[in-house]
Amino acid sequence: MNNHDETPEEKRERLRQEELKKNPIGTLKDGFNGNLADLVGSLGWKGKGILIVVLIVGYVFYELFF
Repeated sequence: MNNHDETPEEKRERLRQEELKKNPIGTLKDGFNGNLADLVGSLGWKGKGILIVVLIVGYVFYELFF
């Protein structure tokens, strides 16, 4: 796709994705202070799986002890 054919929204998203690829740790930190989409977008498939497992285990512990 030619850059001249991009809409402003597509250009912003492309630039955001490039920044995520360049600095995944910095964007992971920003995800904790920002929104969930940035946090999950900065993780790979293993990170997403670990996040899901942690959430499930946390829920189970919460139900057992509270």
